[in-house]
Amino acid sequence: MKITFPSTPIQTNRLSLRPFMACDFDQYAAYHSQPSVYRYLYAAPPAANVLTEQFSVVLTAPFDAEGDVFRLAVINRDDDTLLGEVLLKLASIAALQAEVGYIFNPDFSGHGYATEAVSAMIDLGFNHFGFHRIFARLDTENIGSVGIVERLGLRCEAHLIENDRFNGVWGDEYIYAVLAAEWQSRSRNRA
Repeated sequence: MKITFPSTPIQTNRLSLRPFMACDFDQYAAYHSQPSVYRYLYAAPPAANVLTEQFSVVLTAPFDAEGDVFRLAVINRDDDTLLGEVLLKLASIAALQAEVGYIFNPDFSGHGYATEAVSAMIDLGFNHFGFHRIFARLDTENIGSVGIVERLGLRCEAHLIENDRFNGVWGDEYIYAVLAAEWQSRSRNRA
């Protein structure tokens, strides 16, 4: 498994995926301060000072040990707007597994940007980093995120009942996943 950073930016039809830069903070803060963005993350939006610290970590985060996160900003190629972010969390080095995640500004939902960016990140996980399996953990009520992984062909492997709790409310979770061989086969069929 290669733990080297890919050359960036990664280009899709409409998007550019690149590391976050200091100049992205205002746009990052604009969506990270919205309660609707954190609804399915089992956390409250960070306070201003915490958000600044969180963004500093995003700029310098390592990606070489289990639990580390490789995160890319998703930029609209037409106008350089920061739409959101995609990430791979190193779940298991021995089992070559990563969790894919994404957070997008709701102002840009409904245009397929998240699906396009997540597809590129899964490609990167398999083709550059050499993962064997990539999975996503989703709140069962997060219909938008469920739609993204289903459009990309990930399979639902588990429905966990009341496995997490936030503000006294229990939540269910789906686990969706795809293997490298399955993803490669689908990619060949789409070409």
